[in-house]
Amino acid sequence: MKHFSLLWLFLGLSVALFAQSPTCYRIYLSDKNNTPYSIDNPSEFLSQRAIDKRARFNIPITEQDLPVNPQYKQQILALHAEIQPLAVSKWMNTFTIYCPDSTVLPQILSLPFVDSMEAVGNYVLYDAPVYQHLENPIPMVHSSSIPTKDAIDYGEGLAQIALFNGVPLHEEGFHGEGMLIAVIDGGFFGIETTSFFQELSNSGRFYGHYSLMPNFVDTLASGWDEVHGTIVTSAMAANTNGELVGTAPCASYALIHTEWVGSEEIIEEDFWANGAEIADSIGADVINSSLGYRMFPDFPQNDITYENMDGVHSIASRCATILGQKGVIVCVAAGNDGNNEYYHISRPGDAFDILCVGACSADSLLAGFSSLGPSFDGRVKPDITSQGVETACYYPFNMLSTANGTSLATPVAAGMCACLWQAMPCYTSTQIMQMIRESGHLYNNPNPEFGYGIPNFYQVYASHVGINDYNPLQLSVYPNPATDKLCLTNTDGNIQSISIFNATGQLVLQHSVNGNPLIEINVTSLPKGFYVGTATLDGNKKATFKFVK
Repeated sequence: MKHFSLLWLFLGLSVALFAQSPTCYRIYLSDKNNTPYSIDNPSEFLSQRAIDKRARFNIPITEQDLPVNPQYKQQILALHAEIQPLAVSKWMNTFTIYCPDSTVLPQILSLPFVDSMEAVGNYVLYDAPVYQHLENPIPMVHSSSIPTKDAIDYGEGLAQIALFNGVPLHEEGFHGEGMLIAVIDGGFFGIETTSFFQELSNSGRFYGHYSLMPNFVDTLASGWDEVHGTIVTSAMAANTNGELVGTAPCASYALIHTEWVGSEEIIEEDFWANGAEIADSIGADVINSSLGYRMFPDFPQNDITYENMDGVHSIASRCATILGQKGVIVCVAAGNDGNNEYYHISRPGDAFDILCVGACSADSLLAGFSSLGPSFDGRVKPDITSQGVETACYYPFNMLSTANGTSLATPVAAGMCACLWQAMPCYTSTQIMQMIRESGHLYNNPNPEFGYGIPNFYQVYASHVGINDYNPLQLSVYPNPATDKLCLTNTDGNIQSISIFNATGQLVLQHSVNGNPLIEINVTSLPKGFYVGTATLDGNKKATFKFVK
């Protein structure tokens, strides 16, 4: 295998393809009045998958979710022929544009629905930006391509999943089936040449590619500088038995390109926020973002200080927080500045309700480059630590390699998050993230290097799959996991009926009884997976239980 480093990819490159004065502006809009969208018709701006998830976890759809008023955008664009749309954030109610003629700015500010404006970049563009996406994403299916548990050979990926005690979770049958992971990254050059991507496409688990990148003059839009997202995705999605099996080899994936490594300007956070909202709108369960922002040498007007690392100053950090609260597990790289004069985490790793991921080696030693916490307001950061030293991954053309950086530590963790949530679908995203923190080996004594430490994913699963926290009526359920038979006992002998639902809430089995103290239910016909059952007792009382087949 060849050995590479992703440290330089995380930091980005600087090239002189930019104007000397600002050309890109973030416009803060004052309201969403007279919008054609309505929270009563969310299918116009959220996928059915996203709507179903909101309903499942009682997450309300509010005005915050309404898209930016399209009439406002059109009025701004109509002011000058050279104005181009770059990014939009419905949660922040912002519209980011390219406007090379500064004489137009007073006209924009005079519009009654414009609250304020901020310069965010100095790109030079040509023509119109090209937004690539799938109008009709391929429906997800549950892949059966993973080898049986007795045949899984993780190859070079064994150490990085073993660090999390993740192998037993895979052995229980949870490889990410049915989970959607969105990868927000800096380009996916050559991904179509990898076997794992071909498998994603062939099995219907590729959920679309979205690019928010505009057209630059002499851009490095494709090439080895844009390979970062390909490498990152492989740490989760790879599925080559005996060579490299990733941490979520059977999940579905959406690829969202928000970053160009040729510059460092604050507008990148606008692209990130836009990408985060796309991920939410398609119903992503987990987001991996191996990107971070801590300085903007190509646009020093907006340079960042440690005081800004409070989860509030950055549009990307604020959107990351919202994302975590809207039913998404958000994994963000801590950064690679641990050995530098500025050694703090980057943003949006400073967000609330996310997992900021630091890096260690396979033998649990901290990587010297891993950025340190806490956040400026004193919260524990990073949240967890994952293998980011010599992490196994694929480059284009199935080049098996290793790479270093929190960029690699993060997807290893994100893939395991997807498998854990698949195994425990009744819990919310914030609950799952908190359980992961609590399983860290330093949870009771966190530090700025490791945060809460290295999580134990199987321990989370084993300690929460059961009936104790669901069953106030002392119903006993065994064996758990079950194979062909599930037994239920209640000392009062007053069970009248049993209903069993799969992880999506579909009724899959009903069983009626007549008050027997011991009930045996044949579950041979049920597929492997997680189930929730309801026992109806005398007086129409109900007891809920969980089990794994």
